[in-house]
Amino acid sequence: MKLKCVPEDFQVEELIRLRPGGGRFAFYELTKKSLGTPEAVDAVAQRWNLARSQIGFAGLKDRHALTRQFVTIDGGPRQNLKQTNFELAYRGQVNRPVQARDIEANRFTIVLRDMSDAELATAEQAVANVAASGVANYFDEQRFGSLGESGEFIGKPWCLGDYERALWLALAEPNVHDRPLEREQKRILRDFWGRWAECKNRLERSHRRSIVTFLADKPTDFKRALALVRQDLRSIWLAAFQSDLWNRMLAGLLKRICRPEQLVEHDIGPRRVVFFRQLDPEQQQTLDAFELPLPSARTRWTEGVARELAEQVLAEENMAPRELRVKYPRDSFFSKGDRRVLFRPSEVGCTADDDELYPGKRKLTLKFLLPRGSYATIVVKRITGLGIRDDAEAESPEQG
Repeated sequence: MKLKCVPEDFQVEELIRLRPGGGRFAFYELTKKSLGTPEAVDAVAQRWNLARSQIGFAGLKDRHALTRQFVTIDGGPRQNLKQTNFELAYRGQVNRPVQARDIEANRFTIVLRDMSDAELATAEQAVANVAASGVANYFDEQRFGSLGESGEFIGKPWCLGDYERALWLALAEPNVHDRPLEREQKRILRDFWGRWAECKNRLERSHRRSIVTFLADKPTDFKRALALVRQDLRSIWLAAFQSDLWNRMLAGLLKRICRPEQLVEHDIGPRRVVFFRQLDPEQQQTLDAFELPLPSARTRWTEGVARELAEQVLAEENMAPRELRVKYPRDSFFSKGDRRVLFRPSEVGCTADDDELYPGKRKLTLKFLLPRGSYATIVVKRITGLGIRDDAEAESPEQG
């Protein structure tokens, strides 16, 4: 059983409430294929000579897919743009940047391939179960692309005030997603860490090199050096750490509520978590109503299961809840709010057919809508019994 054999096998359409009605922000529909959202935004900025801060988007869409989403540009050209892997279609003007809260849902069309008749029958039954019972609302692998080979989250030493360690993890630690040039630049940083003038002379011109240039003048000011990293990247680091903590809280909750024989283990990011196969009516009712806060120092914990789960997870990190914040720079902070522990796809449907790419095999086309913040790959894992091979991700994973 295989996923993402071709980009068209994974299609995402963003549905948003923002509509053109006048204003200083140009409003576009971005269609891209085999390209990540940040890379597409960088290409637009370069082509139109824009500051990256002028461009807003609501969500990160998968690299190994055909996706449609919306973009705003402060004072942007009222025209279309087309390049090899993406097309930007001008749709009018709006009075503010597009934001994550504008997303009403994401519509998915996903093709599972190379299936036997038995796998197909099992998957079709699982589709019905998912529509009825829902899925554990984990943050999936895409959230953890910034995690390096050590498995240490950049956000943790940052919270604890170890700015040098956080910067080293961000700039110098190898990552499985690194391309050859990136890997070589990180090797130079590791070899010449602290010898900033020598390091600068060996690095290619880049944002990373500008940070090293700053350190050549102020060799121990890692705090301000970290603040020189793009704010959107720093937000991704904090989101990854917070998402891992929340995933561990959800896994702990499921272990409390479900019997061992109801659960199956699976790796997400650096952790082994649990999914449920089926729920008893009482368990279903409990989990349908359950929300877990996103852990941070700003969270106001009340007595109960959620607080116990958070304290247990943070104790494993040797951290207190009050330490789950960053003191500098002030433009970086953890998200605040509650996240449902289950989600249900809507408008769920599936169609079976012969697989034209794998003669003698079958394929299953899934269609469904998901609320903002939930992951289609979690649905796929649940439907396929967590045993699917993702050909695209195996070759070139997307950084989150």
